[in-house]
Amino acid sequence: MAPVGPMLFEQVRAELLKLLRSPIFSLFSLALPVIFYGFFGVGNADRLTNGVRGGTFLMASFAAYAVANVMLFTFGISIAVERGRRMDLLMRATPLRGWVFLLSRIVAATCFALAALLLLGVFASLTGGVRLDAGRWAGLTVKLLLGSLPFLLLGFAIGYFVSPNSAPAVVNLIGLPMYFASGIFAPLQILPEFVQKVGPYLPAYLYGQVAWDAVGARSDPLWRDLVGLAIYTVAFLVLALLAFNRQENQRFS
Repeated sequence: MAPVGPMLFEQVRAELLKLLRSPIFSLFSLALPVIFYGFFGVGNADRLTNGVRGGTFLMASFAAYAVANVMLFTFGISIAVERGRRMDLLMRATPLRGWVFLLSRIVAATCFALAALLLLGVFASLTGGVRLDAGRWAGLTVKLLLGSLPFLLLGFAIGYFVSPNSAPAVVNLIGLPMYFASGIFAPLQILPEFVQKVGPYLPAYLYGQVAWDAVGARSDPLWRDLVGLAIYTVAFLVLALLAFNRQENQRFS
């Protein structure tokens, strides 16, 4: 039996190459957070928001968007596309263990998320005057990566529920309205009243609260946001397992 370490390393390398060779994925995961910050963050950098400078607050907002979007795209679209190409059947015929394949995809997505955070952080520091100490940067990064699990599982469920052709549309149809309704792109106070009532219960809102708390912005009690994210994690895990088992039964039963 092949050793796990080299197997995982080579599969991570293959996953990274696959993602790097996809211009659409690179654009959405690396460039869009920087572009959004250029539109919304630079002009509001000196405005005080929730107890911190607007540039810092919006950097945390788009950092949350960047990591969540990487997870949704990596799993929601890649899995659906590979199903359409029957790559899952091919992988079953290789010595690669299933959990190694899944872990390699998680590692590759995490690498892209870190790259997106790095680019956004450098850009926000240069253009928005964001100044955080090493502890704040580390706390923001760790909290965003750990808190992204619900979005990873949601992407996994989408990847197994929808067809390859519809996956990009479904990911955007779910993701973009959720980000807007959660106050990631615009404050909840300026959104329609019914959105203000629904927004605080969305996973992206809870995730944004964790990001804002990491940079010192006043927010809801952190424990409440963490409990909410944990509930969504369990719910999306159940959904992902249902989607996976449904696909397995259709193909192999």
